[in-house]
Amino acid sequence: MFQIHGVLDLIFWVLAIGALGLCVWALVHALRTPARAFAVAGKLKKQLWLLILGFATLFSFAAVVQYLPTLSIFVIASVIGSGIYLADVKPAVNEIGRGNGGGSSGPYGPW
Repeated sequence: MFQIHGVLDLIFWVLAIGALGLCVWALVHALRTPARAFAVAGKLKKQLWLLILGFATLFSFAAVVQYLPTLSIFVIASVIGSGIYLADVKPAVNEIGRGNGGGSSGPYGPW
């Protein structure tokens, strides 16, 4: 029975590392995106997303170092918040950042 419990702990620890990676990816993207892109895309302000993603990264890191349980409500909310950012906000602000570039771009990018 102890061996099964150890394997499950390992699986949940790996999932916590994945959650941390997701949160860090979203936070780094939000840091690198100009604040104007959030407003033009009609999304929440950059400062609010940085706050959400900062806490998400903190909670997922706490799960990796086993300060919080892996299945705590904070870790689950962290994954949901980062997932919303990456699925909804990131594509919207990337569209704003690309732009047309003065008409010198083809169907697959600038040329």
